[in-house]
Amino acid sequence: MKTLRLLRWSGSVLSPRTRPCVYIRPILLSSRLQSTATVLPQEEFDDNVSQPTIPPPIDLTTLPSPPPSLALQSAKLSALHARLSLPPRLPVETLARCLIDASADHHPSFNNHSLSLLGNDLLGYYTSELILCRYPRLPMTIIFAAMHAYVGPETLTSLTREWGVDSAAEPGGEVDPGLLQFKATVPGNADLAGDGTLVKDSQARTTPKPWNRGLSSLSVTGDYFGALPPRTRTDYLERPELAEQEAAALRARGVTLERACTNFVRAVMGAVYLHGGRNAAKAFFRAHFQSRALNVSQLFIFRQPTRDLSRLCAREGLVSPVARIISETGRESRTPVFVVGVFSGRDKLGEGQGGSLDEARFRAAVAALKGWYLYSPLQVRVPSEVEEGGKWEGLLIDGGEVVV
Repeated sequence: MKTLRLLRWSGSVLSPRTRPCVYIRPILLSSRLQSTATVLPQEEFDDNVSQPTIPPPIDLTTLPSPPPSLALQSAKLSALHARLSLPPRLPVETLARCLIDASADHHPSFNNHSLSLLGNDLLGYYTSELILCRYPRLPMTIIFAAMHAYVGPETLTSLTREWGVDSAAEPGGEVDPGLLQFKATVPGNADLAGDGTLVKDSQARTTPKPWNRGLSSLSVTGDYFGALPPRTRTDYLERPELAEQEAAALRARGVTLERACTNFVRAVMGAVYLHGGRNAAKAFFRAHFQSRALNVSQLFIFRQPTRDLSRLCAREGLVSPVARIISETGRESRTPVFVVGVFSGRDKLGEGQGGSLDEARFRAAVAALKGWYLYSPLQVRVPSEVEEGGKWEGLLIDGGEVVV
């Protein structure tokens, strides 16, 4: 029997870790020290052919806003992008555009005007459906107040500070793209003429609100906060020069810090929707807007709650409310306490306490009205969730607030 030599077939049997080390002599490659390209003689070069020239550097001080190429070099933008947990598909250049107000750069391709319009509609849509589906019996005034509390200018300005965004003293191309850039308006207490006349005193007074503009009209023609817009879409279609006039007035007048912060937050919302999609926009809304605590019960102000409660019971076909004393203590003392309940038949609608019978009855009627208006279903589903798939289930449609 012949003895097998393992070294002949060890390369195909043994694993690389158990394979014996075989020394391989390195192969030395000679490097090319000379070029084989043909060298043209000196007299064959054509002096008339234009050689490629390097373009001169751009003077950033002449630009109204930083160029998009500088956005990749800004540490503030990268930190803001990571701090807000924005989708990776949203480029840093778009975030830099959100920080440029229309008063700083008038070109529509470099400012945030178009993005803020889209973001305003998205914020208004998501917030209104959240409030109406969660509290279907709220009066219109409370709905406007809740909308203002969630996505109003003061809230968006506070949100800008929470995000750590600073504003530039003056817009320009040399400014860091991570700063909020806008042309600031002249303060109202400034004395430009030097004669003691303030700017707010020299400006024309605002026109008063028309007497025939009620809640029904504002709910149709007004904005998300119940305010009447100065111009409508029909006005711009009939008179196209109005848009140019307002743009020129904006360039000359400037905007306030609150207005610039509001446009910035709305523009970020619109950018997230465009680059990240509907799911990313909904997640961004839940994280930064819906998560804010709002006590809706503190928005109510009742002047005559007992009368409103009586009208409500008559409209719903209930027995007229009657106030009854539940308990009391210290009637003859300096600090008495009365507990009064409002009953409709055998059902107690509300309960309140106070230092007098009238005060306790007033608070009991307020509690009964809040219990009616603050009704909320157990499972709240908004219409935008149906866009992702599923079957829509109708919600409660209330008859509206009590009209006295």
